[in-house]
Amino acid sequence: MDWRHLPPLTALRAFAATAREGGFSAAARKLNVTHAAVQQQVRGLEAELGISLLWRDGRSLHLTAEGERLAAALADGFAIIQTATEALRAHHAERPLTVTLPPAFAAEWLMPRLSKFWKRHPEIALSLLPEQRVMNLREIGANLGIRFGNGHWPGVEADYLTAAPQVVVAAPELLGGRTRLSLREMSMLPWIREGDWPEQMQLLESIGLKPAALKFVDFPNEELALSAAREGIGLHLETEALIAEDVKLGWLVRIHELKDESLGYYLIWPPGPLSPAAKTFIDWLKSEV
Repeated sequence: MDWRHLPPLTALRAFAATAREGGFSAAARKLNVTHAAVQQQVRGLEAELGISLLWRDGRSLHLTAEGERLAAALADGFAIIQTATEALRAHHAERPLTVTLPPAFAAEWLMPRLSKFWKRHPEIALSLLPEQRVMNLREIGANLGIRFGNGHWPGVEADYLTAAPQVVVAAPELLGGRTRLSLREMSMLPWIREGDWPEQMQLLESIGLKPAALKFVDFPNEELALSAAREGIGLHLETEALIAEDVKLGWLVRIHELKDESLGYYLIWPPGPLSPAAKTFIDWLKSEV
């Protein structure tokens, strides 16, 4: 395919519509442009090809022999294009909206609210991909993602969803009735550490603690670490939104809050237009925060 020698698509479309509809005015109405715009495109196409495609008999337009050949070819070509694009739209509409997000955010924040979304939008099928790692959305086939961080990731669009202040929590039995601990008291108790969250050590340092001097009980992911905190195994650093219900029910107690406003949960998606289903889901998520 030598793209450099193809006439402009707009000119080809204008001529195909004129040939099909029988005139410039009718073609203009179909294309939602002006009569003059269609006429200019067709005349430009004739000039580029160096042949006449139309001839006028009074107030009627007729195709030349060359015009008839080109019109037939364009009709076939545009029909193939239309069939392919409609098939893609139909396939995309049938696919579920795929969202990747941190497992703990999915379990602790999204799942308790998700029934409300399905009641309001039963026509939208959702597929959740819980994943702690930062994944390439296109490679895993995700339409949207929810990420924790500062909102700066290459290759994606990011939109702020909600703040994610970090809090130190513990089960009441570990605290012995206390609701606040000094740095020294926190350093004396065991801590729960998540293997998939290396930034946790930096956050503990920002409190004033020395991670190298702390006793850690290690867990491979956030869900197990949160379960361990509920069982009183150690102090735990967690996103406030994910332990709000635990605090309300008295399963965990807030000990300390980190004031780092640069961190939050962000909606991300590959560059390009969002589907109507994705826009609806985003609007609903924002209404829930």
